[in-house]
Amino acid sequence: MEKIEKTKLEQLLGIIPDHPMIHIAHFADSGLEMTEILSHFCEQKGYDYQINCTNTVFYEKVAEQYRHTPYVKTVKFTLERPKYMMQGKFYDFLFVTAVIEEGQRDAFIRKCHMVIKNSGNIIVFLPKGEDAVRYTWIQLLETHYYVASSTINNLFEHYDVLISKKMHGWK
Repeated sequence: MEKIEKTKLEQLLGIIPDHPMIHIAHFADSGLEMTEILSHFCEQKGYDYQINCTNTVFYEKVAEQYRHTPYVKTVKFTLERPKYMMQGKFYDFLFVTAVIEEGQRDAFIRKCHMVIKNSGNIIVFLPKGEDAVRYTWIQLLETHYYVASSTINNLFEHYDVLISKKMHGWK
């Protein structure tokens, strides 16, 4: 993951309401700075934060960094798992900064749908200016019952952010 602008990410986190018991999951393969900002945010708000590490080397780094942090759970995660549900937890916000290969995206979105709360959000960080990639993601999200997809393309230097809401009352 490219360097992320801290103040811009904090600005994006403003979409998360100040409610109790918010659960946030994050699929990541790199980007310690992003996990630090998210973990600090969750600590301040009293939210749970689970980092699903899709890269073994990255997992070892974050597992060591957060081993004594009670509100952060690190998981060595493979995208090939048959289901993404863990301990019956549903998430209000699911961040995706890991690279999800084109052939994995359909299954990834379908499996994520099962762990996001109704009206929860998936927030996907995409390479800046790659309209074809963004369009493909939006099509897949809509196919799997996500609505209100929107893109923020002027916030970060290296990323466009795609936000989509899980349709309430479906699957």
